[in-house]
Amino acid sequence: MAAILQYSVRAQIPGSLDVGGFTLANFNAMLRPLYARVFADTVWLCLLTAVISLVLGYPLAYALVRSSNLAVKSFILIVTVTPLFLGEVVRTYSWIVVLGNNGFVNSVLLKTGIIAQPLQLLFTVTGVTIALVHVTLPVVVVMLAAAISHIDPDYERAAESLGAGPLRIFFTVTLPLSGPGIVAGLTTAFAWTFSAFATPQLVGGGKVNMVSNLVYQLGFANFNFPFAAALCVAGLLLTYLSIFIMRLMLRPLEKVGLH
Repeated sequence: MAAILQYSVRAQIPGSLDVGGFTLANFNAMLRPLYARVFADTVWLCLLTAVISLVLGYPLAYALVRSSNLAVKSFILIVTVTPLFLGEVVRTYSWIVVLGNNGFVNSVLLKTGIIAQPLQLLFTVTGVTIALVHVTLPVVVVMLAAAISHIDPDYERAAESLGAGPLRIFFTVTLPLSGPGIVAGLTTAFAWTFSAFATPQLVGGGKVNMVSNLVYQLGFANFNFPFAAALCVAGLLLTYLSIFIMRLMLRPLEKVGLH
């Protein structure tokens, strides 16, 4: 990290891997609309991925903890955790096969007559988001399951004895008390997605750029290592800032869960 920080404030020498003197021009260059747009797109993709992972992961985590059927719990656990044991490149190429114009999704939709022509899922924000959710969902489910497992069922029984129905019990007791897990899941999914490289690079096909892809292009394609290092530093600071803001916004929910 110290080396990257040092590179970020050095000048590029065109045609050479050596660096020049100290300068802040690399950080000033990031104010250009092109680079600012990549940072904004990255934050949006991270937030979208985190929210979708939470919406999909909460029912899975709830069923994993509260289901009395051992087979169901084992199935949910295996299906949820399996992506963590797959290599990132293998997992990403699998999504290319699934989301392609002749892939599994389009083939099923075409044969069932739901669509008349293939949907463009590859090289789009939608395709990248689907692949990123596949990466972050296991972590979110594990964190939510840990939070839900610490909720005393007596609270829910007490609410039921006072006349509350299942939905009211969930929204007024279970959901608020699982607040710490929701906060942890959202922030972790956001930070994890921010550093994603292979998924946006391959599934996005160069049309969906994130900060990590921009670092790769500038550092290894243009050999502009000082500017690439500056992007790394800015991305790290933006991650910390975004997570800090998210935690401030979610702090009331976390405080409710701790009580």
